[in-house]
Amino acid sequence: MVTTRFAPSPTGRLHVGNLRTALHNWLLARKAGGRFLLRVDDTDAARSEEHFVQAIRDDLAWLGLVPDGEERQSQRLALYEQAFDRLVADGRLYPCYETQQELELKRKVRLGRGLPPTYDRAALAMTGAERVEKAAQGIAPHWRFRLDHGEPIAWQDGIRGAQHFDPAQLSDPVVRRADGSWLYMLPSVVDDIAMGITDVLRGEDHVSNTAVQMQMFTALGAAPPRFAHEALLVGAEGKLSKRLGSLDCDTLRQRGIEPQALAALLARLGTSRPVEPVASRQALVEGFDLADFGRAPARFDEEELARLNAAILHQLPYAEVADRLPAGMGEAAWQAIRPNLATLAEAGEWWQVVTGPVESPSMDAETRAFLAQAARHLVWGADPWGALTQTLKRATGRSGKALFLPLRQALTGRDSGPDMHALLPLIGEDEARARLLRAVAG
Repeated sequence: MVTTRFAPSPTGRLHVGNLRTALHNWLLARKAGGRFLLRVDDTDAARSEEHFVQAIRDDLAWLGLVPDGEERQSQRLALYEQAFDRLVADGRLYPCYETQQELELKRKVRLGRGLPPTYDRAALAMTGAERVEKAAQGIAPHWRFRLDHGEPIAWQDGIRGAQHFDPAQLSDPVVRRADGSWLYMLPSVVDDIAMGITDVLRGEDHVSNTAVQMQMFTALGAAPPRFAHEALLVGAEGKLSKRLGSLDCDTLRQRGIEPQALAALLARLGTSRPVEPVASRQALVEGFDLADFGRAPARFDEEELARLNAAILHQLPYAEVADRLPAGMGEAAWQAIRPNLATLAEAGEWWQVVTGPVESPSMDAETRAFLAQAARHLVWGADPWGALTQTLKRATGRSGKALFLPLRQALTGRDSGPDMHALLPLIGEDEARARLLRAVAG
């Protein structure tokens, strides 16, 4: 069974880039009839906060991405110890004692010589006596994974195609700090094996991590999952934008963005498929294919999201929004008002137009006389607006803007808005006549 995972760290709120990764993993799993898992990477106890864990769950739920299971890395430490002991015994992990300052100096020296700034493996040359001396001095080691330089690293990436790395050009990665805490690399591999992850879809900034982790899977006796690396999000201006890191679900909700609109945009960003106001999650699932992804940066445009949001609102049925509409606003009102909405919050403004009071602009004497005629000719029926305008057109010779605009202004206080054929019945006969007469009175 295809099994994907989303693995955020609870050190802050999810932003649109995180949400895109989560959505794509959910779509990949659902397309194959598989499972989508949440793995909370909370091994960094100093920075992980429980309220961010709940925020991650809430944000995924808002976007409609309910995981089929959840794991917490902080509850899986015994698994990492077992893998650590095994790799130490197999000679694939080794202790190192350099300080950050020493490592930075080595890096600068290698760069100055035109060499790649990789770790020189000096710790491998240490004798047992030297290690004992370090321990006697109270100096604890950090641990690195020893890459096999005789084993070329290659995989068929689901988006980038054939990938090849020379392990000799990579640094042996640090997997455990001197204080015993874990870095990302090894626990992630251990979890992917234990959780049965078959497909890892993540950002292209992880490609070099994948190269290293491919050997970790082999060292632990497991076949690696299928990997795919998608282009990262950039702003509409074409540059990596700090704004994208500040766009979290709370910010988007405050702006009135519907989850269906965000999903419709994020599902297609980075693919060859057009971004369309697709409100159906099933339609997004059916249209998801890694073959559609390209290498070009995925541009996130807030204006495009706003346009999508309006288009999505215009097709949402009443049942999906009823609990968020103003009290008393029924399905007929929703059908009349929704074509004019950019955000759902605007429904309250238009409902106020229906329920009143409204203030019409000042009218000249000729217009007031026309509105007085309208009040006299107002007859209620199946289409009171159509009947009124046809009667007034015959009686006054007015047409177009001269006919419709004064009526709309008197009845709604606005120059434009929802179709009056649908809106006038909501206002009601008595209130409509009263508004016309108030406009006449000035």
